[in-house]
Amino acid sequence: MTAYVIKLGSAAALTAAVFLVAACACSAASSTGARRPDPAEDRANVTALDVEFQAAVKRNDAATMDRILADDFILVTGRGATYDKQDLLREAREQTTTYERQDVETRTVRVWGDTAVVTALLWIKGVRDGKPIDYKLWYSDSYARTPEGWRYVLGQASLPLPAPPEL
Repeated sequence: MTAYVIKLGSAAALTAAVFLVAACACSAASSTGARRPDPAEDRANVTALDVEFQAAVKRNDAATMDRILADDFILVTGRGATYDKQDLLREAREQTTTYERQDVETRTVRVWGDTAVVTALLWIKGVRDGKPIDYKLWYSDSYARTPEGWRYVLGQASLPLPAPPEL
């Protein structure tokens, strides 16, 4: 911080004092005001949040899922079924599925202002309702920037992909 000494009593000194106060106010406003989001930082934050969400699903960690999911979240599956936030939290609490794998094999994150879309190939393996499951699917997860941070607002999953041919 620079200190300025102004000799009071002259018009020039008063003008300089007013200018200094205005400059300081503008500087403070710009340093505390809303900054433009950095797309690279947003991509990193959304990627980390999606990684955290997928790990929470694998552990059936309803508390972490609850924090990340928007209250009006909706998931649409490739078969046309829809699930809301409460449906996913209930499945996690009841441990409807025990996961051996809930692993993303490839992930791309795109950001447009306050919206981000994660497109990923997911391998799911485990037991659901007492029956073994093992398949891959594509998903697109949409995140929105809110006053509380990024929230997962919409998920869309493909049908399970056909198994690769055996060699």
